[in-house]
Amino acid sequence: MKALYKPAPGAGLELVDRPEPETGPADVKIRVLRTGICGTDLHIEKWDDWAAAEIRTPLIPGHEFYGEVVEVGELVHDVAVGDRVSGEGHIVCGMCRNCRAGRRQMCIRTQGVGLHRDGAFAEFIVIPGENVWVHHADVEPEVGAIFDPFGNAVHTALAFSLVGEDVLVTGCGPIGLMSIAVARHVGARFIVASDVSPARLELALRMGADATVDVSRERIHDVQPRLGMREGFDVGFEMSGAASALPQMIENMNHGGRIALLGLPSEPYAIDWGKVVTHMLTLKGIYGREMFETWNSMSAMLQTSAELRSRIASIISDRYPAREWRAAFDAAASGGVGKVILDWTEL
Repeated sequence: MKALYKPAPGAGLELVDRPEPETGPADVKIRVLRTGICGTDLHIEKWDDWAAAEIRTPLIPGHEFYGEVVEVGELVHDVAVGDRVSGEGHIVCGMCRNCRAGRRQMCIRTQGVGLHRDGAFAEFIVIPGENVWVHHADVEPEVGAIFDPFGNAVHTALAFSLVGEDVLVTGCGPIGLMSIAVARHVGARFIVASDVSPARLELALRMGADATVDVSRERIHDVQPRLGMREGFDVGFEMSGAASALPQMIENMNHGGRIALLGLPSEPYAIDWGKVVTHMLTLKGIYGREMFETWNSMSAMLQTSAELRSRIASIISDRYPAREWRAAFDAAASGGVGKVILDWTEL
C-alpha cells in the first residue's frame, strides 16, 4: 500500500510503498478514503522538540480519517464489511482503574493512533474493533474525516450546561470554530469569540458567534456592554493555549463561572488563583473525546440539524489528492485555513 512514512527521526515524510497491516481477531481493517491533517501531524512532519520527545520511528502518522471496512476479525461484532466508519484514535488498556470504571478517556496507558502506532496516512489502517465508529446515517467523507477534532469540540462544549448561558471562546482555530457552532446549536444565549486573525474571527460569526474580539486591538470586557451583558461570562472554552488567553478569560468570568480548557499551553503563564478561589471558578481540563458518549452526541446532532451539518462542513477549506501531501501540509501549516483534507482515492 501507499503510505506517508517517517522512517527515522528528523524532518519530513515520504510517500512510499509499505506492507498492508494485518488484521488480528479483535481488529478491523479499513480502506482509508479521506484523512484530516491535524496540528499534531504538523509537529511530527516538522520533527520539533515535542515530536522528538514523544514519537518513536519508524511510523505512519495520521489519526483523523474516514474509510470503508474491508475485513473484520472473528471476535468483532456490530461492524461489517462495507460499513463507512471513522475511528477513535485513543487505544486504551481496558484494565486500569479508569478503564474498568467506564472512564476510558482517562486511561493511564493510552496509545495514540498515528503517534504510538501506525496511523491513517495510508491506504489501509487496522484498529481494534471497539475503536471503530460506524456511520449509520449519511455523512460526507470529508466530514467523517474530521470526527476526531469535531469530537474535541463537542467534548469541550458539553463539559458544562450551556442553555441560556453566555459563552466566551478564546481561540478560533478549527476546533474552536466548531465549538461555537455546537454552543449555538445547544442553546447558549450570547457567544463571544476572540482571536488575532480577522479571517478566523469572520468565520466565528458564520459559526454563530454574536460578537468577536481581536484581542490585539480590543479588550474582551468592552464587548460585554454592547451585548447587554451585566455580570461576565458563565462558561468559557479556552481553545488556544496562548499565554494571555486564560488570564483574560478568568478576568471576564462571572462569579461561579465554569471554564473548559482544551488548548495546550505553549509556555507557562501566571493565573490569578486568588480570583479563581474568591470567584468560585471551576477549571476543567479536556482531552480527546469521551468514549463513546461524545461520539453519540456528535452523530445525533449532525443527524438532526442541517444547519449544524452545514457549519461543520464549512470548516473544511482545502482538499488535496494524497499524492499532493506536501502542498496540503504547507497549506495546513500556513495558519490561515480551516481543516485540510487528503483524498486517498487519488494517488
